[in-house]
Amino acid sequence: MALSIAALVLSGCVTERSGLDYASMVQKLGPPAQGQARIVILREKGYAGIADQGWDIRLNGGPMTDLKTGTYAYADRPAGRHQLSATASMFPGVSQYDVTAVPGRTYFFLTRPSARAKALHGMSIAGGVAGLLVASAITSNDPNPGPLDFLPLDEQAARTMITELRLAP
Repeated sequence: MALSIAALVLSGCVTERSGLDYASMVQKLGPPAQGQARIVILREKGYAGIADQGWDIRLNGGPMTDLKTGTYAYADRPAGRHQLSATASMFPGVSQYDVTAVPGRTYFFLTRPSARAKALHGMSIAGGVAGLLVASAITSNDPNPGPLDFLPLDEQAARTMITELRLAP
């Protein structure tokens, strides 16, 4: 009985995704349409915990995807200014990143928890609600008040990293 429960718990930790790989997606869709740019968001593979909560990624305020561990998402948008943003439930801030897109170009961004998110998480584990309140006050002036950082990647690094990822649903 104990072994069955352990196997069930461990099988819930598998984070292999089943969507399209990036090369197949690009082959199917081709480059961005004329006057459009492609924005691609990546979330690295890794241990996601028992419940892999997707990160709420938005583009120009509209939903883009719930980005889960080991996935990527993309959107084609007209050239010009755009804003990526991320929020998390019960997190006291919003991450924002401005992109000025050139037609025909693809922009890659790696998402990772922000320094503030790491501090709040660590202090909440160490000190409970009191630790969370102290960390929230200490980090209130961080340059990124939100839960995620959007890290621009050059195309070579992005194409290497994205080979292991799958398209988010």
